Amino acid sequence: MIDTHTVPTPTIVHVNGIDLEVVEAGDPAGEPVVLLHGWPEHAFSWRHQIAPLAAAGHHVIVPNQRGYGRSSSTAEVTDYALSHLSGDVVGLLDHYGHDDAVLVGHDWGANVAWGTTLLHPERIIRVAALSLPYQPRGDVPWIEWMEA
Repeated sequence: MIDTHTVPTPTIVHVNGIDLEVVEAGDPAGEPVVLLHGWPEHAFSWRHQIAPLAAAGHHVIVPNQRGYGRSSSTAEVTDYALSHLSGDVVGLLDHYGHDDAVLVGHDWGANVAWGTTLLHPERIIRVAALSLPYQPRGDVPWIEWMEA
């Protein structure tokens, strides 16, 4: 039986000019799966998926995205643009020596998964987005649209 309650001890990984707190499990030579949490969650929210994916032979990489947990945070809103968040994902792939990966995102993490897929398609094998469909850029900035 797979223990889905024990989460590996996170480490700090320096990527894209910041530090990310990352939970890692499984075979480093296995197909990488990056799990991206939503708001206001943390990597811990994937605790039930980490062990089964690792047992299936995947290299599971679960960051606390910037601004969460012990990952770097700043007061500059522009530091949280999708270009930076997707750069963090690519930086993790580079750090672990992976050319590409499967991305699974939940809530805000789904938005990051979509953004990474659009900005770095050569780095993505497959993408799964949970609870947030793809939202194309419209004529009105997203924040203004939401406020209206």
